[in-house]
Amino acid sequence: MLSRLSIRNIVLIEALDLDFARGLGVLTGETGAGKSILLDALGLVIGNRADSGLVRAGEDRAIVTASFDFGELPAMLDAALEEGGVVIEPGEPLILRRQLKADGGSRAWLNDQPVSVALLREIAPALVEIHGQHDDRGLVNAKGHRVLLDRFAGSDLAGVDAAWKTWRTAQGALDTAREQVERAAQDEDLLVAHLAEMDKLQPVVGEEEELALARADMQKGERLSDDLSALQHLWQGSDSALAGLRSAARQLDRIAGEHPLLAEALAALDRAVIEAGETEEKLEEAAEALSFDPAELDRIETRLFDLRGLARKHSCQVDDLPAKMVEMREALDAIEGGSEHIAALEKAAQKAALAYREKADALHDLRRAAAKRLDKAVAAELKPLKLDAARFQTSVMRLPESRWGASGMDAVEFLISTNPGTDFAPLAKIASGGELSRFILALKVALAEEGGAATVIFDEIDRGVGGAVADAIGERLARLAAGGQLLAVTHSPQVAARGNRHYMISKSSRGTVTKTSVAPLSDAERQEEIARMLSGAEVTEEARAQASRLLEGA
Repeated sequence: MLSRLSIRNIVLIEALDLDFARGLGVLTGETGAGKSILLDALGLVIGNRADSGLVRAGEDRAIVTASFDFGELPAMLDAALEEGGVVIEPGEPLILRRQLKADGGSRAWLNDQPVSVALLREIAPALVEIHGQHDDRGLVNAKGHRVLLDRFAGSDLAGVDAAWKTWRTAQGALDTAREQVERAAQDEDLLVAHLAEMDKLQPVVGEEEELALARADMQKGERLSDDLSALQHLWQGSDSALAGLRSAARQLDRIAGEHPLLAEALAALDRAVIEAGETEEKLEEAAEALSFDPAELDRIETRLFDLRGLARKHSCQVDDLPAKMVEMREALDAIEGGSEHIAALEKAAQKAALAYREKADALHDLRRAAAKRLDKAVAAELKPLKLDAARFQTSVMRLPESRWGASGMDAVEFLISTNPGTDFAPLAKIASGGELSRFILALKVALAEEGGAATVIFDEIDRGVGGAVADAIGERLARLAAGGQLLAVTHSPQVAARGNRHYMISKSSRGTVTKTSVAPLSDAERQEEIARMLSGAEVTEEARAQASRLLEGA
């Protein structure tokens, strides 16, 4: 509920701090005292359009702060705050602050955390609901009528929502499979030709790299063949360098024992023979590795050319060709087994559609039954509110299949007829300002147990009525406020007498400066204000006595 409202420099209000409580709070004052300014300030802090004309003359900025207390945050409000990145500790009040500059600039905070005005507007429906002479939101907006009827009916939408999602999933799978089969069937001949071409080559992952390396080695062998042959000749045969080293080693071995230096020379020569032998082995290995076979080189080059040409044809890498083969086989398999697969998916989609229709039909019947109960409940409220000739109807109309959804297959709208013989029409299009407010009050009474905003405000709902009708309005406002918080801006003493708390809005002037102030009234002040409302400028003893009787009766 709204626990505190602080206003600085809004039009005629210089500084104002008001505390509110649960129950029915009434705001009264003479015409022109500034009641609308209070509602404009509250509208500003819940995200209404920033109008620089609201800034008090001579000031550079205006600030409005509103505090709301919740035992537990409503789920919608909690989710919106979490999405907006605002953290509220359990039991912590929700404090909205809006600053408006005279040049039109605007900023917003939520519990001292900067937020967008869009977030304020998003959470506003859970905080404040304002009904006035020109109400174009709340209960007048048909977009919310289905939700209200479902709350009244106690509808369980979870089953319909789950059935809808199952149907959409099944239908999506069927549509995708049909597209795949249709696309594959159009390309079947081409797929067969491509697959035959790939089957002929049988590409293998990593093959391109191996072929490229082998070709490079053979090309090197071709280039180095003359040098390798000359080197091998130096190390092979009886007149080779290696043969000479070995012969020298044998001769030196016979005389090495004659002198230590000869032994050392032999050791050095033995090492040279070993190194030369290793050189010969490496030359043989290199010659083998770089062996040049023109036929094999031609085969490798042809294979590489074919693989790379096929990869270009399918706009992929050579190593991706095996995966392409698998895709083509699967596409052909889908064509061959497509009819059977699609038949199974069609059966699943039909079953899911039937399950959804059954649940949506049951919800439709539940809504129709609840609509009749709601129409009866609202009708019972119309006569006491001086709407004797009016009729109320909750329209539950089945939508075309293209507009079905997770909430069922119905469009719900509240309709009225204000005169006998006239057709039913939407609330906003047929009711005058006073009638509209009373229709909304009747609806709010009928839907009293179905939740809504934390704070509900009625702005001059009693305009143009008096006596028994005003008393009926007051009684219903008090009944609505019993379970929460309701504020009423009123000119009716009968309504004012029903309030749990009474606030007086007044305007004073000093020189060229005019100010609006709001103050809670004591019991005695309250009696005097209701007496003024009864008698006018001059308060009589008879009016005071009548005010006392109204307060006692309330």
